[in-house]
Amino acid sequence: MAFVVAEPCIKCKYTDCVAVCPVDCFHEGENFLVINPEECIDCGACVPECPVEAIFEEDDVPAKWAEYIQLNANLAEKWAIIDDSKAPHPEAAEMAKVENKRAMLVE
Repeated sequence: MAFVVAEPCIKCKYTDCVAVCPVDCFHEGENFLVINPEECIDCGACVPECPVEAIFEEDDVPAKWAEYIQLNANLAEKWAIIDDSKAPHPEAAEMAKVENKRAMLVE
């Protein structure tokens, strides 16, 4: 069972999770990260590293963010692997408190 990055990551894109991933399963878009479910080994190391609590085990993704399960899989096929931490999105501090950010996701 893979882990999934959900809506709280949009326009935050903290990469603390990436730094601890032992298999490089994260992929990077302009303002969001996703986890490739085919590469994720379900170790959970990324979960406590996310300051906006955007990472969930697939079975535990809140219903309101269920679409992110398939979205992670689809976007992982299109986006490049990210294997080291970077500076967060420039608006991360402000956007961490914002809800309903789906329309802001740059696919």
